[in-house]
Amino acid sequence: MSKNFKKMLSYYKPYRGIFWADMFFATVSAAVALAIPLVIRYVTYTLVYEDKAQIMYQIKIIAAALFAMVVADCYSKFFISNYGHVMGAKIEYNMRAEIFEHLQKLSFSFYDNQKVGQLMSRITTDLFDITELMHHGPENIILSAIKIIGAFVILVNISPLLALAAFIVLPFMFAYAYYLNGKMRRAFRQNRVKIAEINGQIEDNLSGIRVVKSFANEEIEKKKFKIGNAGFLSAKKNSYHYMGSFQAGLGAFTTLIQVNVILAGTILIANGKVNVSDLVTFVLYISVFTDPVRTLIDFTEQFQNGYSGFERFCEIMEIEPDIKDRADAKELTDVRGDITFEDVSFQYEENTEQVLQHINLTVPAGSYMALVGASGAGKSTLCSLIPRFYDVTEGAVKVDGTDVRDLTLKSLRDHIGMVQQDVYLFVGTVYENIRYGRPDATREEVIEAAKNANAHEFIMSLPQGYETDIGQRGIKLSGGQKQRLSIARVFLKNPPILIFDEATSALDNESEKVVQDSLEKLAKNRTTFVIAHRLSTIKNAEKILVLTENGIEEEGTHEELLAKKGIYEKLYHMQFQKQ
Repeated sequence: MSKNFKKMLSYYKPYRGIFWADMFFATVSAAVALAIPLVIRYVTYTLVYEDKAQIMYQIKIIAAALFAMVVADCYSKFFISNYGHVMGAKIEYNMRAEIFEHLQKLSFSFYDNQKVGQLMSRITTDLFDITELMHHGPENIILSAIKIIGAFVILVNISPLLALAAFIVLPFMFAYAYYLNGKMRRAFRQNRVKIAEINGQIEDNLSGIRVVKSFANEEIEKKKFKIGNAGFLSAKKNSYHYMGSFQAGLGAFTTLIQVNVILAGTILIANGKVNVSDLVTFVLYISVFTDPVRTLIDFTEQFQNGYSGFERFCEIMEIEPDIKDRADAKELTDVRGDITFEDVSFQYEENTEQVLQHINLTVPAGSYMALVGASGAGKSTLCSLIPRFYDVTEGAVKVDGTDVRDLTLKSLRDHIGMVQQDVYLFVGTVYENIRYGRPDATREEVIEAAKNANAHEFIMSLPQGYETDIGQRGIKLSGGQKQRLSIARVFLKNPPILIFDEATSALDNESEKVVQDSLEKLAKNRTTFVIAHRLSTIKNAEKILVLTENGIEEEGTHEELLAKKGIYEKLYHMQFQKQ
């Protein structure tokens, strides 16, 4: 049994009671299907030869028995459809919670190479198909197995010769099914890949719909989507080709079974070896026998869908986060905020160029450190190593003398606040977004944080104040307003270490002034790293580092760097030459 299949079975463990009850009622339903032809055989073979009084007496018993079987079958099917589906939904709930929790653990390097739409496909479409399989699969197998085995035993007892005529086809049918099953599995797995690609493309388009419309590029997006959609259609056609061959072939084999029985039955009746009642009963049981075969045909498609989805689920679950707590990691407490980089080198992936090379840097607690340089010089990367969004390739980053890899991730990140250029606000209210900085904060603390971030005044001017819904990613707010909310969020968190990643570069001059005041107020008495695009915002920094592809080329105050007439001086005059 494969590792994935064993893992799939483990999800039944919390629901063993419902599972076995589901199997019991599936057995009852199958037993009813097997019993009814026997009743017909008894009526046509025995009862019709009794006198009228005996027939009327026995028919009452038979009617009561048939009615009881109908009731039992009705409740069995209700239980299977209702409670069985609830069991499937609970398994889906558990699996979705598991994969979501796992996705939260995976580091930036994983998301650097993934598309959100494809991950969404694994959490939604794949899981639905998996749980449909896990609900219907066992009951379909038990129903089919009981019907097939029961019908086989009864058919052999009625007439071994007719049974031989029926079952001589089975080895060829199973060989055909086995051959096409492998083809279908590969085809359905390819379907999953194409569905995920389509979802990724849709997510990308809808997320950037304003850019699409601003460039009037709707037709280009339609063409891109058409290519992806055509790939999906091609994969579907391929899988349906094999599925069609599978169903048509097995359908032909089941019909061939009936043809064999009719032909053999006619010959046996002519030779006096089988009577008409036995042939009628036998034909009825052939239907009982072939119906579960057809069910298994449908189940095969369901199995291919569900199991290929489960394999994709396992692919994600088996990815180990490359950033995780060491076994002996300790909590970061009583933080002063001393940051040191000791001979730090970093590259994003193997066989790629190093972004940082042999960086040595000491930042005392409470310092205001600015980083400048051309795009791609590694400014954001350098700062991302402090909260362990990535791990160094060589060297060490230390907080208060302790390697960040020896600290628990939560305690480390709890003491670091980030304000980025690309502000992410969640769907919800202003209040909820600020409170995200510290979920246990009181309303008074949220309002105080907003005041410190110069956000309270504009918040109160909104239609519902702090309860105003800000839309997807804060679309209803201006850039400066969104930035001040993100600063309020960090004020509420109140961390001793701050990282400002080009927090004002996308703002107009007026908004920049307000936000800059908020940032400087927030940075007071905290260890602060500022990645700056606009050099005017860092004139007051205690130290400015100039990063290039060769590492830290220059360092000093604004005045000292201008006096050096080096890279910083050129950057500064390029930016202000118009003025």
